[in-house]
Amino acid sequence: MFRNKTFGQRLAVAAAVVGLTSACSSTTGGGGAQQPIAKEDLVLVASVINTTNPYMASMIEGARALSEELDVPLEIVDSQGSSQTQISRIQAILAEGKKVALMVNTVASSDAQPIVDAVTAAGGYVTIWWNKPDDYEPSEVGPNFVAFQKHPGVDSGECTGRELAEGIGGQGNIVALAGVLDSTTSQTRVAGLEQVLETEFPGVNLLEVRPANWDPQVAFRETQSLIAKYGDQIDGVWAADDAMIIGASEALEADGRFADVKLASDGLYPPVIEMMREPETAVVGETFHRGYMAASIGLYTAYLAATGEIDPAELPAEQRHSLFQLSCVTPENLEEFTKYDEDIPGWIDTLIENGPWDTQPVPLIGAGPEQLP
Repeated sequence: MFRNKTFGQRLAVAAAVVGLTSACSSTTGGGGAQQPIAKEDLVLVASVINTTNPYMASMIEGARALSEELDVPLEIVDSQGSSQTQISRIQAILAEGKKVALMVNTVASSDAQPIVDAVTAAGGYVTIWWNKPDDYEPSEVGPNFVAFQKHPGVDSGECTGRELAEGIGGQGNIVALAGVLDSTTSQTRVAGLEQVLETEFPGVNLLEVRPANWDPQVAFRETQSLIAKYGDQIDGVWAADDAMIIGASEALEADGRFADVKLASDGLYPPVIEMMREPETAVVGETFHRGYMAASIGLYTAYLAATGEIDPAELPAEQRHSLFQLSCVTPENLEEFTKYDEDIPGWIDTLIENGPWDTQPVPLIGAGPEQLP
């Protein structure tokens, strides 16, 4: 079982975790001591935006693998793309009196506070992945909000934007599919795209950015609309994640334009991997990070806090608001990264051995908040 070696002297292995004294306590600042939760009394909960997006399916896979390895029961919350559904289903689990270690990929940034408030009031622990308000920091809220974790969105947008621009020869027009408007993940990835085009590729014109809600079906419809509007002007399609690039590729194929347009996106999902392995592939740029890695890192961080193996109040800034490494992927270096998908349980074993901040290929690389260009 992991122990934080770098900061081990500061972690209260046998001490009580600082928590809130009652269900009516404030979520800001300190509070009274909360005893660690016994493993047999704990439930892991993984909340995802939907189950149609392959990244979300991968998150569920990672949560299940960690649950099996830790021998702690797991509940999955399918938010169905709705903030209200996500919050109400988490509240329903808490209302059963369960003590939870929760990893949540919030539908919208504004969902973070009500979820943290509910989990804190119930004596649980939560790690949020990807989305929260910029001014809502775990270190200022309290120890039950263990950590906020993400991969840098600006780096992702710059990486895939650069590969797409180079893929169309540094000249031409592209369209972009964002995720959800109230999503810092989507906002930072689009910002990275716009930044790299402005600074490195003045000959590439971004015709339009449209939200497609991380959903391949929405992306299919939006791409059809963009094709109808811009026609043969479109030389490339960029998307903030692979679920949307999959929908876009289907729309291009239906219109007979798939062979004429280059694609770049984030996530390296299995259908896109197969596309990248094709001769003369249309997919010229991707990033590597994994839903199963994110979910298990987030859940394991919350688990360590819940069981008293780490004290969130004693963690350094980069372990409360964490940026984890992502890698740029092209058809040429694809196989360097897909090898990790061949043994997910083995990767989970390495995570438990090394801890959530020092496991390749996604180690901690810095502290947030991420700065927009």
